[in-house]
Amino acid sequence: MTRVLKAGRMEPQSGETRSIVVFLHGYGANGADLLVLGEHLPDTLFVAPDAPEVIPMMPTGLQWFPIPWIDGSSEEEAERGLMAAAEDLNAFLDALMVDEDVLPEQVVLFGFSQGTMMALHVAPRREDAVAGVVAFSGRLLSPDLLKDDAVSRPPVLLVHGDQDDVVPPQSLPEAAEALQAAGWKDVYAHVMKGTAHGIAPDGLSVALAFMRDKLGL
Repeated sequence: MTRVLKAGRMEPQSGETRSIVVFLHGYGANGADLLVLGEHLPDTLFVAPDAPEVIPMMPTGLQWFPIPWIDGSSEEEAERGLMAAAEDLNAFLDALMVDEDVLPEQVVLFGFSQGTMMALHVAPRREDAVAGVVAFSGRLLSPDLLKDDAVSRPPVLLVHGDQDDVVPPQSLPEAAEALQAAGWKDVYAHVMKGTAHGIAPDGLSVALAFMRDKLGL
């Protein structure tokens, strides 16, 4: 049984929804953490769901799934959490597209950190490809399963700070190589120089250009 994800929204400045960007936040944050980025594409609805689980011992923080090296959970618990969160997110996306009357090619998933892990896990396993995936400061989970599991291969932009001390910078080339090995044609990358675990202005500019291109804005 899927859990209903609560979500914040920023309506299109133009009053017309031509596209949707779905923000997927990082570990310990919530949807509002990324929604502030949603002011640069005037015909776009920005939606930011909250992850479904409260972090133990951190009542104000949310997680998509447990992280063993942070919270001491087991790999099995993390795997179960990921699978459950993926079902929740797929149900959320399905309902969103019906409610807003848009097609998958009008939707971009924009993840940060653990949200990137969710985006890179869920998007390839959806039958109809979304317009693109923006993947900041995260990593690709279970890359060895991707080739067999992928049923769609949307364009992917990987962005990472070269000073990230939370998710290692080498996660970017590792993800790029795995995606290409699994048959991806459109994989782009940008390294934010001097940037730790965050979103720098140059990275955001590259992401906006990518989204405008893939959404036809």
